[in-house]
Amino acid sequence: MKSKTKKKRGKWWLVPFLVVALLCAYIAYTWLQQQQEQKSRFAMYPGFNIELPVGYPMHGIDVSTYQQYIYWPAVKKMQVNNVKIGFTFIKATEGLANADKQFKRNWQNAKEAGIPCGAYHYFLATKDGKAQAINFINHVKLQPGDLPPVLDVEQLYGVAPQLMQQRVKDWLHAVEASYKVKPIIYSSADFYNKYLGQAFDNYPLWVAHYFEKNKPRVERTWQFWQHNSTGHINGITTGVDFNVFNGDSVAFNALLIK
Repeated sequence: MKSKTKKKRGKWWLVPFLVVALLCAYIAYTWLQQQQEQKSRFAMYPGFNIELPVGYPMHGIDVSTYQQYIYWPAVKKMQVNNVKIGFTFIKATEGLANADKQFKRNWQNAKEAGIPCGAYHYFLATKDGKAQAINFINHVKLQPGDLPPVLDVEQLYGVAPQLMQQRVKDWLHAVEASYKVKPIIYSSADFYNKYLGQAFDNYPLWVAHYFEKNKPRVERTWQFWQHNSTGHINGITTGVDFNVFNGDSVAFNALLIK
């Protein structure tokens, strides 16, 4: 007797529904991107909305995907009391495999607007330093005129300070070997003084210390100072970090990759 097996029905009929769903998702994503772009184009402010430290001729910002879509021509054009944006640091990568969603767009558009750019890696002390360096190197192609690569070190994440320091050194050595330029370390004044200190004093320092009037409280030479995180700039709909360079345009140009 022949077995009465039922033929399995194919699910090919689902394909049109999946295609329509994907098309709708793409249209929605594109529409949201266009809305963000339009908002950034028309984001205009009468001033920077923060008090700027005096005596520093060069000012800049740093950005990440948090700022969403940035209209860089407006950033470049804005000027308040002879203060303009002269440089920007852009988040590139984080940890072992993550890349900032807006990095490629920000990197290309900021350069096209004529703003000197630097790329930074957000360091996870729980992960291997060299492997994190590879993540950064795979995503960032530096050229003459760019700022040196930056390592953003802010937290221990429960890791012993000595192990964190070794992983930081591994990242710095691997990146310096790849780009042939000494990287910059970014950290808060408190974290640097407590956990980095003299072991890394031969690296350029970008220090975060908010609401100080004249300079950050670190007992060493520093190159950049992130002094506020709530600034406003044309072309950006959110608040943004503001920085100054500790020197004139000649010193700044000497820092750029040759």
